[in-house]
Amino acid sequence: MIESFGVSDVGCVRTNNEDCYLLAPSLGLYVVADGMGGAQAGETASHLAVETVQRVVELAPARAPSLLQSALAEANTQVGMAAERDPALDGMGTTLVAVLDNLVELFVGSVGDSRAYTFFNGVLSQVTEDQSWVNDVGRRLGLDDATLKTHPMRHVLTMAIGVSDQLRVNSYRLEPKPEMLILLCSDGLHGVVPDTDLASSLALPGSLEEKAKRLIELAKERGGPDNITAVLLKVS
Repeated sequence: MIESFGVSDVGCVRTNNEDCYLLAPSLGLYVVADGMGGAQAGETASHLAVETVQRVVELAPARAPSLLQSALAEANTQVGMAAERDPALDGMGTTLVAVLDNLVELFVGSVGDSRAYTFFNGVLSQVTEDQSWVNDVGRRLGLDDATLKTHPMRHVLTMAIGVSDQLRVNSYRLEPKPEMLILLCSDGLHGVVPDTDLASSLALPGSLEEKAKRLIELAKERGGPDNITAVLLKVS
């Protein structure tokens, strides 16, 4: 049994929210997407991707380990086709991280740099690996963390839904444990709030709603330069 709560905020700088999230307990599906593109393209990409993932899971006969990969691949196709049909949407894309509960284990799929974390016994652990220039290029070049934190390419993604036919989905499995928390979030949260502060906030008492809203406020206290989305799951 999983409890869930999600919240999204435009932040302190942006005028529109290109993030999108989904809580679908009946499907065992939880998603966060962070869109990108000019005008309304980012919003279109994130919403279309999330809707497509939901539809694929709804139509699937079983929650197989490969289901999220298929769902994210279909989202990639749909976002790419939408951009081809409408010149105003050209270049749009979205990151996406999803959790699928098959009542035995949790499957996690991610594209881009929206992240999944677990918080258990006071320890915060990052589940997903960012598909970014920092991870795919910078670290391989041997650049240290101090350099990477200020590098001009630090925000560049190496993979996103809707921008290429060659999609690479990162897949993970989690063993659900009673009282485990799972955080799905866009980089508007993890990009400005250090992991130590995320952990300290999650450790404080309160409901999932209180914890999620507290995370949003942490990001806004640090300037909220981007849209901020946090989805919290709790294994009962």
